[in-house]
Amino acid sequence: MDNSPSSPARSTYDATTAEGGAHPPRRRTRPRVGHIQYLNCLPLYWGLATSGALLDVELTKDTPDALNDKLVRGDLDIGPISLVEFLRNADDLVALPDIAVGCDGPVMSCVIVSQLPLEQLDRARVALGSASRTSVRLARLLLAERYGITPDYYTCPPDLSLMMQEAEAAVLIGDAALRANLHYAPKLGLQVHDLGQMWKEWTGLPFVFAVWAARREYMEREPEIVSKVHEAFLDSRDLSLVEVTKVAEQAARWEALEASVLERYFTTLDFSLGERQLEGIAEFARRTGPVAGYPADVRVRPADLGSRPGEMAV
Repeated sequence: MDNSPSSPARSTYDATTAEGGAHPPRRRTRPRVGHIQYLNCLPLYWGLATSGALLDVELTKDTPDALNDKLVRGDLDIGPISLVEFLRNADDLVALPDIAVGCDGPVMSCVIVSQLPLEQLDRARVALGSASRTSVRLARLLLAERYGITPDYYTCPPDLSLMMQEAEAAVLIGDAALRANLHYAPKLGLQVHDLGQMWKEWTGLPFVFAVWAARREYMEREPEIVSKVHEAFLDSRDLSLVEVTKVAEQAARWEALEASVLERYFTTLDFSLGERQLEGIAEFARRTGPVAGYPADVRVRPADLGSRPGEMAV
């Protein structure tokens, strides 16, 4: 992001000339931007810190559920939002192009951990971690339509040990899922089923868990700021993937995961939003819309913010 005083993403002052002279300057505040506190979003933010672009935004760190609610309420201007919540609020939000959190096969951090084979979970208790709405909806869809079962679901905090005391299986996302997948489940003899891989095998399509969106009214009022924030995120993502070994090494200093594992994780995730990802979204909406609170034919149409060489102009 341009750090010069004229950059639209910085606080500036506008004076409007009218009859009788200029109005008092109007302060343009920094955009309020959300940040998911999970490792899966680290590559989208790591480059912002190295470029200094974090100084150009008012950053709010929180869980996916909390950020969903803040963006929908208007407490944030731009941020990540669960796919399910975006589809429910598509009239008030605009997706940003070519940026998302998803996968085209395994995702590693959205899983069903089970004490039994999945086909034996009919009417069994299945704990749903309370941190994600899209992953929970995907898990329920896969178990119902692919395996033909109807478990007894309940929602609880994402603590694997407690979940396994009260349920036969659990749906986990994010860092808790990553640790369960790589450490705890193998030690406890539990089965791990990757939701991204299950979706890919079933439909042949990528899956998108979250998109980046702006409030529609904010984008209409401040299109240049939205464009600059979007550009900064793309630059951050691209730099992080080029320097992914360094990103993983630094992250491993604070995580109970080796740098090699984190590098594999960051390069397994899909941070793009192109035609195939949009096809995956449309298929998910078609299958879940009638029970999830949005039309089955709802579509994500990313904003046209201008394209880079080689990028899709949506």
